[in-house]
Amino acid sequence: MTALLSEPPKVAPAVPKRPRNKRQLLNWIAVHSIALVMGVVFTVPLVFVFLTSVMSDRQALTSNMWPTEWHFENFASVFEKAPMLTYLGNSLLYSVVATVGMLLSSVPAAYALARFRFRGSNAAFMLLIAAMMLPPQVVAVPLYSMWASAGLTGTLWPLIVPYLLGDAFSIFLLRQFFLTIPEDYLDAARIDGCNEFQILYRVLLPMTKPGIAAASLFTFLYTWNDYFGPLLYVGERQDSWPLSIALASFRGMHRATQWNLTMAATTLVLIPVLVLFLFAQKSFVRGITFTGVKG
Repeated sequence: MTALLSEPPKVAPAVPKRPRNKRQLLNWIAVHSIALVMGVVFTVPLVFVFLTSVMSDRQALTSNMWPTEWHFENFASVFEKAPMLTYLGNSLLYSVVATVGMLLSSVPAAYALARFRFRGSNAAFMLLIAAMMLPPQVVAVPLYSMWASAGLTGTLWPLIVPYLLGDAFSIFLLRQFFLTIPEDYLDAARIDGCNEFQILYRVLLPMTKPGIAAASLFTFLYTWNDYFGPLLYVGERQDSWPLSIALASFRGMHRATQWNLTMAATTLVLIPVLVLFLFAQKSFVRGITFTGVKG
């Protein structure tokens, strides 16, 4: 049992060889040319945002790309111009609670769809696929009317509660990942007397950490950058704004547009997401890779 429940042996990833001469260097560039171009395309805007954020007001309006003087005090000025800590707290509340709620609700649902064959299971899976394809704008009016009748508009609850009931994309992602686990592990656990909850908690979850990390990261990134939902439900109540709404309105908070402060606010919004992705990058890539092994 112990041997069966242990994680499968990890295969060390192949380490690409470093080019040692000019010919090998040209071959390396040719092989990685697409990745290098994509890296430059995605990195240049981030560098531009950071460099603009440390410029003076006057230089930020020019075409100069490199700061003549570095004004790191712009980041402190952002907190003086707007209640960014309040917006940061709202974003963390929305993203963290929605991610935790997604895991608590979507993991059991994905396990049931992956491992149980019951009457209507195929119809439930097709309904899940249909829910993934449904644009959120289609159901915006009836959902807003429902939350308005409940008196919850102007708060973050209309954004958080749906994740407590399950997220269609996360259920689909986790179901595909659960299908990659051999049935023998589950049978061995049943022979040892584990019930279905114990199998899920003690067997499947430790073996599917990359998939859970990928689903969590997807949910956190979506809720952190969500603009449509907060604009619909809390747009008229400024003290409930998350950072996505606050950043879009930052330019309008001042008489003249201060691009250096706007870019400084943008940098502050990007930092938590970049740090989270850097720490979870390995699990995220493994989760995405293994999800497509079995359909």
